[in-house]
Amino acid sequence: MTAVLEKRTARPIGRKAGVRPRAVVVGLIAVLGTFVVSVFSLGTGDFDIAPADVVTTLFGEGNPAHEFIIGELRLPRLITAIAVGAALAAGGAVFQSLVRNPLGSPDMLGVTNGASTAALTVIILGGTSTQLSIAAVLGGLGATLLIQLIAGRALHGFRFILVGIGMAAILTGISGYLLTRGVQMENARALLWLTGSLDGRDWGQAKPMLVVLAIVVPVLLLACGPGLKILEMGDDSASALGVPVPLLRNGALLSAALLVSFAAASAGPVNFVALIAPHLAKRLTRAPGPNLLPSIAVGTLLLTGADFAAQHLLQERTLPVGVVTGLVGGGYLVWLLTTERRAGRI
Repeated sequence: MTAVLEKRTARPIGRKAGVRPRAVVVGLIAVLGTFVVSVFSLGTGDFDIAPADVVTTLFGEGNPAHEFIIGELRLPRLITAIAVGAALAAGGAVFQSLVRNPLGSPDMLGVTNGASTAALTVIILGGTSTQLSIAAVLGGLGATLLIQLIAGRALHGFRFILVGIGMAAILTGISGYLLTRGVQMENARALLWLTGSLDGRDWGQAKPMLVVLAIVVPVLLLACGPGLKILEMGDDSASALGVPVPLLRNGALLSAALLVSFAAASAGPVNFVALIAPHLAKRLTRAPGPNLLPSIAVGTLLLTGADFAAQHLLQERTLPVGVVTGLVGGGYLVWLLTTERRAGRI
């Protein structure tokens, strides 16, 4: 009788620990959607290219004109959008898991603001694009370390969130002051960067993002992912199960901050992707834990779709991608609050 009960209780646990079919389906649909959007994005512009010719060119069998237009003019922007979307989604998923709050994204907790303030300082001082990127990365990491230092060990709960919100407010004030000190040309460049834009992106922005993703994402998936799922049950439970809580928490936090900072360095502070992609992925997969891979897939779809809309929504001009993500993100939050209120959960 005992053996029968053990078998009956072991099966559900095994299924929970294994691959979740719903998460796989969500991820595959998001990847397929990203591919479709990418093909149309590469083929649409002043010189339209048929989808079949786009695919042929990507496999190295296109004509020289198509290879130049796609490979040199349009593909770097698309790859940057995919990489930035993946980085923001992964970073947001880790932050939300660590603070155990669906609104605990780097947009809200001062990490993106740190990158923005540092980059804005370089812009006002007339620095180069390379200096701007370095400053954004250092600013994001510096803000994260400062928030962690002030909040102490409380990466979960209200202390870390309140410290992060306070830091974001301070950095926003500093950024506003810097804008008052710049000249017209510098302010125009600063405002465009602060909105979040993929205009003019080349392989110089795309390649560093790909390198960072190739290094940091496997670390999060293999070294931090299983531990983060256990950590959501509480520090005491995780410690009892052998999880090195301080090491895991600090490593995951710095890895997520690194992803978000590099994303800001490549495209500016693109808002709401780090907040919405993990939340949407969790609602679709209905799975516990940070849901890193589904979040990354949803994040790439969100940003590539937003960038395609930003380029072609208005015929006379191209919008910054941050404008589109802001509209989509704000609309999603309003819809979410409305549905949660009707369901009686808030």
